Amino acid sequence: MLDFETWIIFISASLALAFTPGPGMLYVLSRTISGGKAVGVASTFGAASGGLIHVFGASIGISAILATSAIAFTIIKYLGAVFLIYLGLKMIFSAFKKVDMKCPISKGESEEEIKSAFNQGIISEVLNPKTAIFFLAFIPQFIRPADGYIFAQFIALGMIVVVLNAIPDFLIAFFSEPIEKLWISSSKFRKGQKVISGICLIGLGAYLAMSGSNKEIHATST
Repeated sequence: MLDFETWIIFISASLALAFTPGPGMLYVLSRTISGGKAVGVASTFGAASGGLIHVFGASIGISAILATSAIAFTIIKYLGAVFLIYLGLKMIFSAFKKVDMKCPISKGESEEEIKSAFNQGIISEVLNPKTAIFFLAFIPQFIRPADGYIFAQFIALGMIVVVLNAIPDFLIAFFSEPIEKLWISSSKFRKGQKVISGICLIGLGAYLAMSGSNKEIHATST
């Protein structure tokens, strides 16, 4: 089990990433505005389902790697920390790029459209390689090999991340009108969120790279 301090870091980092404006959030906003609340909720459930598929696939890979080599697992953790720092820098730079925030407006919920939104949400998430890379970089930082059950640890932590990621999407689906106005009208809001989240990612990556979180792995390999 993770200690209290590590849980705080894990939850805080996950929430910071979840509430950062990005393609996934914009996708749900666009679908909600164009199709209505039910379509937005269906899109969110679809994306979350796609995320769970990534979690399951990544957990199998990490379990296999750890079973083969503890050193390889340690290398993955360091590469993951570096990748988090890269994501943070990229997020900060992207905050100052111009983004087209126009969304089509034409509501009309139907059972067929709701099913389509759910299926498209799954497909778009499953086919997004960045999601797979993120889970492989982020989740291993918090796995405790000494506790055993690597597969179960990865699944549990991954499910928590997926649930936390779905929170802002559900908020958008249910409260799309005020969020739409804030998102489109306030570039400072978008920039501020991205910069803060980017700094959090850089800090998290640096902390994980320099911390002694790998001691348990070395202990199991000796």
